[in-house]
Amino acid sequence: MGQTDLFTAVDTGRPDPKERFARLQLIRSKGIGVTGFHRLVAEYGSALEVLSRLPQDRPGFAASPREDIHHELNNGRSCGAELMLWGDPDYPSALKDIPDPPVVLWLLGKTDLLKSSAVALVGARNASSIGLRMAKRLSQEVGQEGLVVVSGLARGTDGAAHEGALESGTIAVVAGGVDVIYPKDNDKLYSAIRTNGLILSEHPPGTQPTARYFPMRNRIISGLSRGVVVVEAALKSGSMITAKNALDQGREVMAVPGHPIDTRAGGCNALIRDGAVLVRDVRDILQALPADEKSTVTAAPAPRRHPPRRPPSEINALHSEILQSLTSAPQSESQLIEDFNITLPDLDLLLTRLEIDGRIERKSGGILRLLQE
Repeated sequence: MGQTDLFTAVDTGRPDPKERFARLQLIRSKGIGVTGFHRLVAEYGSALEVLSRLPQDRPGFAASPREDIHHELNNGRSCGAELMLWGDPDYPSALKDIPDPPVVLWLLGKTDLLKSSAVALVGARNASSIGLRMAKRLSQEVGQEGLVVVSGLARGTDGAAHEGALESGTIAVVAGGVDVIYPKDNDKLYSAIRTNGLILSEHPPGTQPTARYFPMRNRIISGLSRGVVVVEAALKSGSMITAKNALDQGREVMAVPGHPIDTRAGGCNALIRDGAVLVRDVRDILQALPADEKSTVTAAPAPRRHPPRRPPSEINALHSEILQSLTSAPQSESQLIEDFNITLPDLDLLLTRLEIDGRIERKSGGILRLLQE
């Protein structure tokens, strides 16, 4: 099977197979990189021209062997992945305008998710239980609003965000090949996303993730999204890199506040101090998105699952139960909503009464604690 035949066998229906093969060959060539690729294609007019003329213009340049490209394409076909290249008509519009857009996208799962507006949820790997619940709840509610949730399939916050959005749609951007499960204990979640969501990578199938690939991955997470929500993050963390990428790409940056002495909240609190949108619930996320972006949501909204309002007698009956569930440790209002299956207005009524009675202290970000008598 020839070079062009193999390429079109993997990706049927796309124009200019020779140019597409040349683009893959060029980006895989040693010493090129994403920045170099875009500069050279702009200078020479096409990847075919770069491969034809660059060896004379830059002595020492050698294109990636065609056998290596055959091998990558065969690996992609073997694992069931689809190849998308920069310049293809179905290349995600959200990535087109970011600095150094990825040249290669290997896709495994529901590729139509790339056509929907998205929000990224990222955070700490060693997330707190409250942080995990917050990430899962926010992603569920974001999905119910018709938005796709993007994250990085890491331990902790990323996993919770993906889990919350499995029904509505989620995209996992990974630092290795789309067929490589990392971390290994995310195998069940990986399988669920492969079936119900989308796994995406710019690296060849079979690639093992390394430290230098994670920052590259983070720019795609933010680039695919209309806004980035940081749930928990230390001051120096990958999530903060994603937030910086989002700012550079003109995306909205949002953060969930945390306790000042919790190092996992240091990055979020710093982002809010510097102007990021403070997120208490999904309404803050929706209000932060630009109006024109809200109107581009293409995924069908899932049915809302808010609990029904309760009669006054039932609300009064919950008064003592909620009070008994509180301690002097900080607690989130969102967790009480989930634990007692109560609406926010009903909970607010109860908490206001407790606050007036001097039984609780309410802080910004939906955090409260029991006051000692």
